[in-house]
Amino acid sequence: MPKRPRPALASRKQPRQARSAQLVDDVLEAAARVLRRVGARRFTTVRVAEEAGVSVGSLYQYFPNKEALLFRLQSDEWRDTGALLDEILHDPRREPLDRLRRAVRVFFRSELEEAELRVALDDAGALFRDAPEARAHMSLVTTRMLAFIDEALPGVPAKKRAFAADVVMTSMAAIGEKITEQRRTRAEVDAWAVVVAEMLCRFLEDLTRPRA
Repeated sequence: MPKRPRPALASRKQPRQARSAQLVDDVLEAAARVLRRVGARRFTTVRVAEEAGVSVGSLYQYFPNKEALLFRLQSDEWRDTGALLDEILHDPRREPLDRLRRAVRVFFRSELEEAELRVALDDAGALFRDAPEARAHMSLVTTRMLAFIDEALPGVPAKKRAFAADVVMTSMAAIGEKITEQRRTRAEVDAWAVVVAEMLCRFLEDLTRPRA
């Protein structure tokens, strides 16, 4: 049986005028509301267009299908969080481990704020998890974390630095997602962030210690 073609995830075009940019912003805000309200399985372009108060034809000028809309919501979340963490992890005014502590706290708070939308997006993840765009995002995240680890652990062999980057990324993502889906308070999430940050800092410090 032939495989179904992968839906297009890229936007049809980028808005060039203020009016068009506003339309895209309205559609994306409406898409987020619809996704939170009905979930990924009942998410449709018709519902989004109705929520945004625009025609389906206007929506299709920029997004060819619901998958493209969902992926835009996901990629915007990736971009915003990634840019914030990148700024923190490469702040030359702070020592590397202090940056990591701050990055964990900020990341956990971001996960808490976006928990409802993220859960809905996770339900749609199968639509684009293996897409080239998703792989490109993960490659960028890995590159940025490796750059931070290279600075934090300059005397550690490359193989261990790569392992350390993987441990840090996996721990932050898995624990942050788990605890924020449990509807914990911000104070509870902050407490988890402190513990996880210290655990990761001790792990990195241990890699710098000479072995007997």
